Amino acid sequence: MNRTQRRSWRGIPAAPQDPSKPRLTTSAMIASLAGADQRTSPAPFGRALVELGRTRPEVLGLTADLAKYTDLHIFAQAHPDRFYQMGMAEQLLMLAAAGLAHEGFVPFVTTYAAFASRRTFDFISQGIAEEGLPVKICCALPGLTTGYGPSHQATEDVAIFRGMPDLTIVDPCDALDIEQAVPAIAAHDGPVYMRLLRGNVPLVLDEYDYRFELGRAKRLRDGGEVLIISSGFMTMRALEVAKRLEADRIGAAVLHVPTIKPLDEATILAEAGRTGRMVVVAENHSVIGGLGEAVATLLLRSGVIPPRFRQVALPDAFLDAGALPTLHDRYGISAEAMSANIKGWLG
Repeated sequence: MNRTQRRSWRGIPAAPQDPSKPRLTTSAMIASLAGADQRTSPAPFGRALVELGRTRPEVLGLTADLAKYTDLHIFAQAHPDRFYQMGMAEQLLMLAAAGLAHEGFVPFVTTYAAFASRRTFDFISQGIAEEGLPVKICCALPGLTTGYGPSHQATEDVAIFRGMPDLTIVDPCDALDIEQAVPAIAAHDGPVYMRLLRGNVPLVLDEYDYRFELGRAKRLRDGGEVLIISSGFMTMRALEVAKRLEADRIGAAVLHVPTIKPLDEATILAEAGRTGRMVVVAENHSVIGGLGEAVATLLLRSGVIPPRFRQVALPDAFLDAGALPTLHDRYGISAEAMSANIKGWLG
């Protein structure tokens, strides 16, 4: 019984599948983070990997029974001879990828972030990172991007992986970020962990003349009262919040940090060092061990002390199950909650 069958057994309907009609659509079980009127792009990871595979025959796709739920099924349809379904065996998945990397391949591995960080940490550390192998671990459901509950909510994945030597960590914002990050991490000579948005992914960064560069943070807009340093889809929220604050005559700058490790220290220090601005770090991750603590440590170590420093992050707790909009409001990472908190902090 695979995961889809088990979900159906639990009373959750599985999406109908017709293998004779491959489409760029995803299951109805995959909730989108996009608002009602927001532009989206379907399966940007899968489509970008297909394009990469056309010019790089060494690129492979591997998954542990989750091709459809990580958008890797699109690569499997386009390049079936380079796709490997490993079944519900995540530890085997990582070591198989390591073996293929030893033979000169560039494996892209997909699963859920909770499974990669909790179940396979030692296998990634000893089999992939210590060997410096070019395995790209791309994981869906990072942070609070599912209402399934604590078993699937990887709210501590960045904290777990930040301590692993030589592992690059990428947290893209939207469809454009993902599409551009795929070839960039493939070109990187080493292991990468990328937090993955799936299904119909919001598209926002094309409005800001943005281009992904591994290891580089990018200022998307400027403002004099508050600097929001963000990663992942929280950059999308930060941009929305900045527009709301602008309507109240509060200038908010947004610095997008798609690479959490290694951190773009020079850019962060330059932005945070501008006098008079409160610094807010916004992340789809626990308040423990993520981007917020990384930025705070950097500022303290470098002697750059902003007037006020605050975090918008998930609590150090096992979170509830439920509808994503409700959960995002409850835990303070919706645009409405974030705007209210920043106004309160500004006094």
